[in-house]
Amino acid sequence: MIDPAQSSAFSMQSNRGVYALLLGSGVSKSAGILTGWEIVEDLIAKLADLNGVRNVPNLELWYREEYEAEPEYSTLLQEISKTQAERQQLLLEYFEPTAKDLEEGRKQPTAAHRAVARLVAKGFIRVIITTNFDRLIEKALEDEGVFPQVLSTPDQVKGAVPLVHTKCCVFKIHGDYKDPRILNTPAELSDCPAELKDLLDRILDEFGLIVCGWSAKWDVALRNAIASAESRRFTTFWTFIDEIDDASGRIVKHRDAQAIQIKGADDFFQSVQESVESIEEHSAHHPLSTEASVASLKRFLPNREDQIRLGDLIDATVDQAVRSSSGTQFEVDGMPRATRELVSDRLRAYESVYSILVSLAVVGGYWAEAESSRQWRLVLERLATVPYRSQSDAWTLLRHYPAVIYLYALGLGSIAGERLDFLAHCLHVQMPREPSGMSETPVLHGVLHNMHFGNIRWNNALVGMEKSYAALSDWIHDALRSPVRRVIADDSKYTFVFDTFEILASLASVRLESDDRPRYLPGAFLWRIPNCVRVLNEIRESIQRRGPNSHYVRSGLFGETGEECLAALDKFDEYVTMVRNTRGIGY
Repeated sequence: MIDPAQSSAFSMQSNRGVYALLLGSGVSKSAGILTGWEIVEDLIAKLADLNGVRNVPNLELWYREEYEAEPEYSTLLQEISKTQAERQQLLLEYFEPTAKDLEEGRKQPTAAHRAVARLVAKGFIRVIITTNFDRLIEKALEDEGVFPQVLSTPDQVKGAVPLVHTKCCVFKIHGDYKDPRILNTPAELSDCPAELKDLLDRILDEFGLIVCGWSAKWDVALRNAIASAESRRFTTFWTFIDEIDDASGRIVKHRDAQAIQIKGADDFFQSVQESVESIEEHSAHHPLSTEASVASLKRFLPNREDQIRLGDLIDATVDQAVRSSSGTQFEVDGMPRATRELVSDRLRAYESVYSILVSLAVVGGYWAEAESSRQWRLVLERLATVPYRSQSDAWTLLRHYPAVIYLYALGLGSIAGERLDFLAHCLHVQMPREPSGMSETPVLHGVLHNMHFGNIRWNNALVGMEKSYAALSDWIHDALRSPVRRVIADDSKYTFVFDTFEILASLASVRLESDDRPRYLPGAFLWRIPNCVRVLNEIRESIQRRGPNSHYVRSGLFGETGEECLAALDKFDEYVTMVRNTRGIGY
């Protein structure tokens, strides 16, 4: 069974910048930094000492009885030090290192801080939520040449640069030690300012989460925000050392999070950082990076004399990906029950290994001509042909995923580049069937149909897709957004092209079927009604206006004549209407 810590590394590497960290006091513990409550207790102990009372068994109770007040951090600081300057000086001893601290390595960024900073510098982490008052993570980031946007007050949040435009955002949800307004007591932690809460809700909705060194026991506002966040698109990873407290355990169960037992924050983040870098290196097509590979592809595409070099580039990339996806990490035999986390991790692992090939397919589809489609089609045949096992086995079914994302990548690129002839060649590819001797089958059936209609309920098999009507489609949509950005920058246009591809693939697959019971792909286009209507209207208008000269007819995607194409559209329209009526979704 895949180690959850390794799973978190795969998730972080294959979803660059998608995971946020939630760091608690446990991350700074090895640096000798006290928690907020430990500072309160230390100050109370000093007060008791001044009053001639030593070895107090319950400092909180003594303070409450002595001063008839709750030992709140902000109030206590204000009573002890009357000005902001005095308060800052008082706190220096708790957070700023002395010469002796420096000599002994205390109050300095830990191995965990350093590992996180390296992950940020390489773009794997963009958002860090921390309940710590210290500035160790900021120092570690600056040592890596990253100067983060630090948000710790409502005013800072109001004027903040949007997260998508930042290299790194450190969100100090309880404040900074140089600001006396930090949150510390149970009463203070029961709620937080609206500006901070809104930002927190946005992060929890848009990002995955890795929790380390934080307990939900006292932190009511943060605990409630995490528990109430509806998004489950990305896995929550929750680390613990000895055992998970009840409050944290309830969140783990509620969010279906992956619990990871660790020795400590330093060991965990060092391991994750090393694993992410190892996966990144393994995934790269040595000695070329993705950018270099795509640049070479663009250079080879227009020149006939470079076609051999183009073929060598594609073959080498496929060989590397196939070898990388043949190890124990992608085992089929002897695997445990296919849980949501394990299935999601397997798909992410495939996406990581095939990332360069997918990027090449997007650009290749965008620029390719029908007559030069042979190389791309041979790759599709190779990926689509997997050793035969029962198609009811989930792990066997997942082996088709590389062919699926490759075909989607080719299709999205070709639609964006208006290369429908090339798209038709790819969608009509015939693949050998296993066991050998069986007749060939269209790749649309042997791959796309198997994945979409196989013995997996995708909304229950993919993390974050529990409420999706088209879970696999939505997953692929998100997985391919980054590589397709090379040819489609606008998000709404990308979704429109994605829906166009699934509609055309549905029409093409039905044309290749031998019976009268068409099986259209259960794509997300069924629920994105404006896109679906627009796609079908554009296709119909093109055929009605241009007849045999319409590129939909000329390509032979789903009919040889205008009449055949319009008849196929009519049937498809009936199917779309039926599904929406069944689901209660109207125009």
